[in-house]
Amino acid sequence: MSNVTTDPTVTVCASDASAGPVHEVLRSKTVTLGESTQVRRLLPSLDRRMVGAWCFVDHYGPDEIARAPGMQVAPHPHIGLQTVSWLLDGEVHHRDSLGSDVVIRPGELGLMTAGQGIAHSEQSPDPHAPYLHGAQLWVALPDEHRTTAPRFEHHRDLPVLDGPGMRATVLLGDVDGARSAGRVHTPLVGVDVELAAGADVRLPLEADFEHAVLTVSGSPEIGDDAVDGLAPGLDVGALLYLGGGRRELRLRAETASRFLLLGGTPFAEELVMWWNFVGRTGEEIAEARTAWQAEIAGGDGPFGAVRGYEGDPLTAPELPPTPLRPRGRAARKT
Repeated sequence: MSNVTTDPTVTVCASDASAGPVHEVLRSKTVTLGESTQVRRLLPSLDRRMVGAWCFVDHYGPDEIARAPGMQVAPHPHIGLQTVSWLLDGEVHHRDSLGSDVVIRPGELGLMTAGQGIAHSEQSPDPHAPYLHGAQLWVALPDEHRTTAPRFEHHRDLPVLDGPGMRATVLLGDVDGARSAGRVHTPLVGVDVELAAGADVRLPLEADFEHAVLTVSGSPEIGDDAVDGLAPGLDVGALLYLGGGRRELRLRAETASRFLLLGGTPFAEELVMWWNFVGRTGEEIAEARTAWQAEIAGGDGPFGAVRGYEGDPLTAPELPPTPLRPRGRAARKT
């Protein structure tokens, strides 16, 4: 899970949460991931930087890759975050510098905590399934946990809420008593919700969370009758920010639909995001870049080597000419 752009923008993040419920549609921009995979990047954006501790959201596919290499992302570093790998179709081979060597498939959670530093690669296996469809997400670590020891978790059995017209798989957090085994460091939730054609159901929420919905198939209608009514059907690949103060969502779908619900308590700390690093100051980001470059040149450092990957690791882009420093809590690029 990576940001492989060669000219990454410096981003100062703060939650900038709405005080109450809203319907705010955030459009994506197209970014190339690795050698060929096109992704829709939804967070961070010009309009919003975070939803709870969720600070990075990519949606890709469904892509036909039967005669293509699929996802091919060389080893690269991370600090200060957790990566969340979630597949709807296909599979991704994850390797990291802890020695993890796992193929992640639909319905399985790949959760990597970078902490003080880790490196990993992601590839479609050879041979691989004909289609690739999924989401790549980052969760920012709070200050007291952002230099923790790195770890990787692979959870094959996740809790599921089944009801008439709805099936909800809990990736992270807790929904109506169904709790994921994935370890997190701030109050948050991530849920994969599938709606049958004609569904009209309600999903309980934490009122002190802010939430957003990413549609991955179909066109669900989402909202709260008592607060703001139902938003029109949301196009695939768009993110609907819902604000806070909701105790439930009414979900309705004329055709079979599927979406990811992301939420959490508004993240109070400012972040500087650049390339694959989440830090607090420009100096910290620059030090991480220097350490990675030294490692791939043969030196020692905090990230480590990814064993089993055939090929060279990614080289970090050049730092921008202006200092990397926070410039307040406003949700704007700097």
